[in-house]
Amino acid sequence: MHQVIKRSLLASGALALLVLGSVVSVYAQGRLEARYSATLAGVPIGTGSWTIDITDTQYTAVVNGTTSGLLRAFTGGQGNATARGTLNGGQQLRSSIYVATIGGRKKIDSIRITINNGNVKDFKVDPPLDNDPERVPITEASQRGVLDPIAASLVRMPGQGDLLAPEACQRTLEIFDGRLRYDMQFAFKRMDKAKAAKGYAGPVVVCAAYFTPVAGFVPSRAAIKYLSKQRDMEVWLAPITGTRVLVPYRAQGPTPIGQAVVEASEFVSVSVPSGTSANGLKTQ
Repeated sequence: MHQVIKRSLLASGALALLVLGSVVSVYAQGRLEARYSATLAGVPIGTGSWTIDITDTQYTAVVNGTTSGLLRAFTGGQGNATARGTLNGGQQLRSSIYVATIGGRKKIDSIRITINNGNVKDFKVDPPLDNDPERVPITEASQRGVLDPIAASLVRMPGQGDLLAPEACQRTLEIFDGRLRYDMQFAFKRMDKAKAAKGYAGPVVVCAAYFTPVAGFVPSRAAIKYLSKQRDMEVWLAPITGTRVLVPYRAQGPTPIGQAVVEASEFVSVSVPSGTSANGLKTQ
């Protein structure tokens, strides 16, 4: 039972993180405050929050989450992640810093990644990866042209056309989370509608999601095999007011013991006048 729950946690946790995005390009400013709930086979297993601030030259994001109910009895888990990045002329991501901490009953995992112009400048994980002889090594080549998990969750739609369009899904991302280097490929699935208990109510674009491990993984491990075979994962994208940026409203996919769903219960975003930070402070 413990192994089944562990594999399901890995799958559902990965689902929550394997959301899509691209290099952030912003021509306006906005702020999002969202709260999410997670269920596994229809049973509540956790809650989380996400705050994103976007300006013409930078973004910051803070994510917090904790397990609940029966799952908490097995894991006692909680975690948080913070990321910030600078933008070149509001168009290309120049650098980003990603810091995450995940705590359980017996240990705490910490990750710090610095990326400059798409290349990993420095990263540290504690505890370090084990020395499993089957593990595919993380090489310098696998640390080039990558995004951290939070930068990869911000989807910028170029131009002045329809913000919620199939083109939001047509992309493949190269992501590095400190322990695993993987690709996420996305394809348009359908248009749908969403209505949070507080905040956003309107259309969303739904993307199919496909996971491919590249480095840092052990090919024989069950969670990796399971995720690599999945063809039923999907992500729903909704806009941040005042920007041309979309972020995940909902993510869902199968696990060995049932469907995992992470969905916003609150999704409140506001635009911020140019020349003012998303926190209301005047920018230079």
